Amino acid sequence: MDNEITLLAPANGEVLALSKTSDPIFSQGVMGQGFGLTPVDGNVVAPVSGKVSMVAETKHAIGINTEDGLEVLVHMGVDTVGLNGEPFEVKVETGQEIKAGDPIATMDLDKIKEKNLDTTIMTLVTNSAQKLDGLDLTEGTAKAGEIVAHAHLKTAEEASDKKLSYDELATFIIKNVGGADNVNNLIHCITRLRFYLKDESKADDDVLKNQRGILDVMHAGGQYQVVIGNEVTNVFDAVMKQLPGLGDNPAPTTNENDDRNPVSRAFGNLIGFITGSMSPVIGVIAASGIIKGFLALLTLPQLGALLNVKSPVYITVSAMADSAFFFLPILVGFSAAKRLNSDPIIAAVIGGFLTYPQMIDWGRNMTTMFSLGSWNFQFLNYSYSIFPMILAAWLAAKCEEWLKKVLPSYLQMIFVPLITILVVSAITLVITGPVIQGAANGIAVFINWLVKSSGWIGGLIIGAFYQLLVIFGLHWGVVPLVAQQIAGTGESALNAIISTTMVAQGAAVLAVAIKSKKSDMKELGIAAAISAFCGVTEPAIYGINLRYKTVFISGCIGSAFGGLITGLMHGTMFGFTGGLIGFSSFFDPKNPTNLSSFYAFLISSAVTIVVAFIVTWVWGYNDDMTMGKKVEKKKRPGSAK
Repeated sequence: MDNEITLLAPANGEVLALSKTSDPIFSQGVMGQGFGLTPVDGNVVAPVSGKVSMVAETKHAIGINTEDGLEVLVHMGVDTVGLNGEPFEVKVETGQEIKAGDPIATMDLDKIKEKNLDTTIMTLVTNSAQKLDGLDLTEGTAKAGEIVAHAHLKTAEEASDKKLSYDELATFIIKNVGGADNVNNLIHCITRLRFYLKDESKADDDVLKNQRGILDVMHAGGQYQVVIGNEVTNVFDAVMKQLPGLGDNPAPTTNENDDRNPVSRAFGNLIGFITGSMSPVIGVIAASGIIKGFLALLTLPQLGALLNVKSPVYITVSAMADSAFFFLPILVGFSAAKRLNSDPIIAAVIGGFLTYPQMIDWGRNMTTMFSLGSWNFQFLNYSYSIFPMILAAWLAAKCEEWLKKVLPSYLQMIFVPLITILVVSAITLVITGPVIQGAANGIAVFINWLVKSSGWIGGLIIGAFYQLLVIFGLHWGVVPLVAQQIAGTGESALNAIISTTMVAQGAAVLAVAIKSKKSDMKELGIAAAISAFCGVTEPAIYGINLRYKTVFISGCIGSAFGGLITGLMHGTMFGFTGGLIGFSSFFDPKNPTNLSSFYAFLISSAVTIVVAFIVTWVWGYNDDMTMGKKVEKKKRPGSAK
């Protein structure tokens, strides 16, 4: 049977149930299900096939991991650890592949008995709680290598119901992405582990999707992404603890199995590069936006103007918040270079050049660099910019790659950074920077104008359908545009509408949590609602809302109303963070007394919550509904799979 594993007698002797053994730790099943065997000779064989995972320093215990994930321990004698290995001779080593029945050790029974110790060999499945439904044992006399027990494996659905610790979940993920040997590198973003695998076909999507603690998996941009949710950092740390040194490996930049047409491949790579460069930066610019919003709140006359904009405290804290945006080219350059496996320090230096005080002063004053006929080349202000630096990082990577091919190794340490910094900085300053920055600012201003001028129509449409972009992975194309809007113009009307869609999905899943009488649904629903109200909707969408499609639709109805009101009131955001936690982003730092956008936030959020909650409660969910399978998240545009 596929869900059954046979266990062999580890030696010649008498097989007995664990409950009949002398040690209370073993007999009570604390170490897991299994059996004991009183040996008549000292030859010990493997009870299962697998890889030797552990050999005790005192030689009295050997661990074996099977292909099915069982962790089997062969413990020779009771309390024999104090003999310091004297009665034992181990014939295998850690990492060795062995077959059931192969000799693994010998034990001197007489020496053990001389110490008045029990010679019983314990065969235990130490991860029984996670893996086994039960174990059938045949007691009595047995020969070494004979089948004496049948271990019944849990089905994938049964195993997935258990909430695993971070370490257990990390072990589960590593195994089901194809094992440690299949992992080239791993990074993470706000909600996902992003694996670079040698062979994605070795990963088991279905098993991963159906494990509690994993919301979904997706293939995108050469990455195998495991959606965890809010606990992604803890799981990432647990995985990295089991895969030490992995972070030093370079991330692959190409996919040999990519059979897309050139245009699709180029577009997919571009989106992957931009979002990969922005992902590590999003957290700090979101936090910066919240700080700026709180500062604006504390300067409101309605609250007694607790802070003066000219006070040292205000200026100091404002500098903390502004630094992430002001030096954005440095952060983005460093992140982009890491994504390209090039030198991040060189990219950071180029970003530092673009934000050098003298460059900024000349940029603000539109000082002329030089003239070429009727063309006047002027300095621009690149603080708060994104796209010019992303292109500069790409140019730097290509320049480094070429220089390392043509320069002798003894010249590379000095001349690769020297030439790269000079050439790329000059190209960015004179050619690519003005073109890219002008286009980016133009697009940002146009989108803001379009959203504002369309009023309630734009708000209704974007509010109703934005979370569909999240499902299909297309929202990553919007994130850099929102960041560019805020960096370039100081506000984003588009982000104000997007914020209502996060609140709506949170309200919908909160209704499920409150209405449901199922304890697991309440636990997952409340956690997902908190996450959505804090601006991260993926736990709600993939954990519950999409699996009961009417819950997701109820959330979209709520956000349509919220977007409509935001559009009618011409609400805008002055920070990046959305959801309820981003309320401070609706205060205008330049004009704190103007509360129109904050009022738009309050009213639209209230309407969104009420509508989404009521529609979900009345129509979207009841406990008699059947939960669908986890919805497979679609790839980003042009991704390989």
